[in-house]
Amino acid sequence: MTKKITKTAHSIHPGEILAEEFLKPLGLTEYRLARSTSVPPRRINEIVRGTRSVTADTALRFARFFGTTAQFWMNLQTRYDLAKSERMLSPLLGRVVTPLADIRRS
Repeated sequence: MTKKITKTAHSIHPGEILAEEFLKPLGLTEYRLARSTSVPPRRINEIVRGTRSVTADTALRFARFFGTTAQFWMNLQTRYDLAKSERMLSPLLGRVVTPLADIRRS
């Protein structure tokens, strides 16, 4: 799938990838995906809206349906989660975590 996404890859929720790179180009609805993967439509909708994470269960279902790997979907989620946490925690971590290298120098 080929849509140019302007955000950094790590800050994109897997739901955006699902919608823009899979559902839209393939002409699939959220409902069709839900039916074909035997998950509640609400789960797909929440993933697409970015309010729900892709779990291992969902990753396995998407992999089977789209012919990808479960690891692809899990990597998208992990990268998104890490980028989000890094944005939120970076200012705090510098104040509350002492690196091992600094401890060894003292």
